[in-house]
Amino acid sequence: MVALTALTGRRERPCSSPRAGKSVQPRVESSARPRRTPPESDRRPVAGRPPDAADQVDPEPPPTPGRSAPAGVPTPTAAPPGARRRRTPRGSPPPAPHRPLPDGTQTGQLPRVVTGRRRTILMVLAAVALVSAAALVVGLLSWAPEPTDPPRALTVEERTRLAAVRVTNYRDLRAGVRLTAGTGAERTELVGWVDWSRPLVYLDVGGPGAGTERGLLQATPSAVMLRPDPAAVPTPAPPPLVPPGDRWRLTALPAGGRLAPVLDLLFGLAADRPDAPAPDTARWTARTDVEAERVDVLEAPLPAPSGASPPPVPDGRWWVDGDARLHRLEARLPGAGPVSLQLNRTDRPTLRPVDALGGRPGAPRTLTTAERHRLERLPARLRGVGGATVTLTAPLGPGTNLQGAGWVSWSRRDAYLAVADLGGPGRRTLVRHDAGRATRTDVPAATVPGTVEAPARPPLPVPARGWRAAPADDLTALVDAALRATTAARTGTARRIRGDSLAGTSVDVVELRASGAQLRYWLDRSGLLRRLELRTRAHTWAQLDLTPGSVPRLAAAPPGTSGTSIGR
Repeated sequence: MVALTALTGRRERPCSSPRAGKSVQPRVESSARPRRTPPESDRRPVAGRPPDAADQVDPEPPPTPGRSAPAGVPTPTAAPPGARRRRTPRGSPPPAPHRPLPDGTQTGQLPRVVTGRRRTILMVLAAVALVSAAALVVGLLSWAPEPTDPPRALTVEERTRLAAVRVTNYRDLRAGVRLTAGTGAERTELVGWVDWSRPLVYLDVGGPGAGTERGLLQATPSAVMLRPDPAAVPTPAPPPLVPPGDRWRLTALPAGGRLAPVLDLLFGLAADRPDAPAPDTARWTARTDVEAERVDVLEAPLPAPSGASPPPVPDGRWWVDGDARLHRLEARLPGAGPVSLQLNRTDRPTLRPVDALGGRPGAPRTLTTAERHRLERLPARLRGVGGATVTLTAPLGPGTNLQGAGWVSWSRRDAYLAVADLGGPGRRTLVRHDAGRATRTDVPAATVPGTVEAPARPPLPVPARGWRAAPADDLTALVDAALRATTAARTGTARRIRGDSLAGTSVDVVELRASGAQLRYWLDRSGLLRRLELRTRAHTWAQLDLTPGSVPRLAAAPPGTSGTSIGR
């Protein structure tokens, strides 16, 4: 081994093995002076000479703090003080002087930008931004929508679609409504629904010009029920699907007001047959989109109101899609000013009329055997019960909205009620049916407790003076119909309108005709009469709600008292 070392000029250095029991080949180092590797900062490529493999030395990563080197791996240590520095081998070229990198060289560090060049770049970018902004402003100022086709006469297909609009509404049954009539402080806004199949409209009336008509409105072509709410917010909202049951009044819309022509327009937008082709004056004006629907804007006359002759009707602008469905309508109506109507074809719930307009819709059918037997046994049931406490709700006319309370006796065939009119809060009317005669008398409001909307039962004993013959109006007919319920009804004309509920009791609503009057009996499952309705001359339903039970015995009318004769 000594001889081998002398010949090769190398000496042995022991090396520890990382694993015990394994032999490791001895590492032989050359005795020649080792070549010094220049520091990382001095290793720069020399001009004219490509870097060789000797220059590309991977730096040894420093040890991770807190971790010790594996066993058998030498750990680099700093040279002790006083140790001799290793000289650069002879013949090695001196390190190249530090030269700055050219601008733009990717070094992995933040680029170094010369101050003058950065200022130039920023000035160029600012100039580009100013030019772009100027071009954008000029483009916006000079932009104009693409020219549309000029107005023209309707084609045959457009005339056919316009003639079918009202039939389409009739077949679609219902639609959501948002309507504005008038402008500025006189503007009236209506939000709700129209049901062309009944027909019926149900709206919330608002806007700065609503006035005394602010509140909820339900209307048919022949009757308008209003539930005024002066404290409501000016901006209307869709009304509740189940309408409130109180404070509804039969209203006559004032002449020259906005609501009357608007309601005529809504009801006139449906028909069961196509209209005649539009006149030659009808024009196509534009094509646009309404709620993702492609529509044509057509100018043509509005439908003539029922009974109008001659039919001078204003023109309107119709937004009609390819399926003859109306989405929007604009016109100027006499008495209402400019009107804008929008129809929501997807918002079409089933509407529930208030009780005065017939109540919620049903499916009329003939009576079953059990229902017919209950109706036939009704007179005996009423005579057995004896009488009932009654509550009256009777919208008989625009100025006659009655509320009342009292008693009906089927065993003695008499009735006694106190009635208040919402239009006359300072007066009460006492109604008496006795011995086949109908009489009335007026008394001060203080005589009858309660309020005008919920008067109490009449005073006892019955006043002996001041009675006069009652007119043959719907109130007399309603009370008389309640007394005549003890007479067998003709079941051949009866039909079940619907099932319903009254004060938590399930009932069958049966419609029939008796003595020329159209009546509705609300019969519970035991066969008792819970409500009696009469179709009035004002095309509403007057009601008597009955609670069977004992009633006070009334003194007979004084002999010689005149009254209107009623059937017995």
